[in-house]
Amino acid sequence: MNKQELIDAVASATGTSKASTGEVVDAVLKVVSKAVAAGDTVQLIGFGSFSQGTRSARTGRNPATGQEIQIAASKTVKFTAGKVFKEAVNR
Repeated sequence: MNKQELIDAVASATGTSKASTGEVVDAVLKVVSKAVAAGDTVQLIGFGSFSQGTRSARTGRNPATGQEIQIAASKTVKFTAGKVFKEAVNR
């Protein structure tokens, strides 16, 4: 499911217009992105939580040449599925 299909499904389920649903979905994604970028955790009970993680610097290999390269430390986004979501997937 892509973003437009998500908007269509939510609009259908709520009976609202696709335009207003699209604005709401965009706003939710923007708020979650800003919060996680600021280092906060966004917890959606029953669904899961989004948080910021870190990756330490490491040595990797260039697959084309086999030469060793240094990969810099970076921040990453972590998603942990909630209990209800996990149970729904595992049914």
